[in-house]
Parts: sequence; C-alpha cells; structure tokens
Amino acid sequence: MDEIDRRILNALQIDASQTNAELAAAVHVSPPTCLRRVKHLRETGVIQRQVAIVAPEKVGASLTALVEISLDIQAAERMAEFEALVASEAAVLQCYRVAPGPDFVLVVQVTDMPAYHALAHRVFTSHANVRNVKAYFSTFRSKFETRIAV
Repeated sequence: MDEIDRRILNALQIDASQTNAELAAAVHVSPPTCLRRVKHLRETGVIQRQVAIVAPEKVGASLTALVEISLDIQAAERMAEFEALVASEAAVLQCYRVAPGPDFVLVVQVTDMPAYHALAHRVFTSHANVRNVKAYFSTFRSKFETRIAV
C-alpha cells in the first residue's frame, strides 16, 4: 500500500458516495488509475464493504447498550455457538471476544428499555451457558467515528 492508496482510503472513509471521477480528482490521479486501485483494494479485502451510516434516533433505535457477557464454559465450540446466536440478532451491531474480564463485549442498538429487556431475555437469560451479563446504557454519545487513520 502506497501513499495514493492511503489517500484513496481516507477519501472514501469520509465520503464513499463520490463518483470515481470525483475521487480521482480528490486524490490527484487519473480516473482509470483510481478505478483500478479501488478495485484492487476491494479484491484484497482492504475495503471490506461500503455502507450508509444511519442516525439511530432518526429510525427509532435510540438506546445504545454496551453489554459484557461471561460464559460458564469457554470451550471453542461454546464460544462459537454464542457468537452465532448474537450474529443472528439484528440489534447486536458488534460482538468482540475480549480478555481479560468478560468473554464478550457487545454493542447493542434498540428502540427502548423494553426492547432491550426482550433481547436480554431472548438471548442472554435463556441461554444456558451465559453466566453473567453486565450492561451499560449510553446517556450521551460524544464521539462516533468509523474512519481508521491510514
């Protein structure tokens, strides 16, 4: 990855809706060069996907919870089983295996506290291998960034 690739990645992380011509002009390369480089960045997995970032409060999902999960049994297949369970839940936006401390940290986005309670019952308390759940509820988001410095 060279400086041109870095400029492309930075520009796309700020606004991925740019046309190839706009992106090429912004990073000071020709449109064919830009197109070829973006294609290569996608093919090699540097660019995983391009998405629209939605304002949660505008679509009725205003409660954010950071949830720590500890399992009773941490065998690889039990960890994978739990990951598959939370992957099937639309409200679980992110799932991280962590150490030390709990086994997982989840980022959950729901409409309100009853929706969180329903999710917690459906996913956490009804799962036999979940030993402990600790949730933190966001009262204010002072920073949200998806851009990675490259």
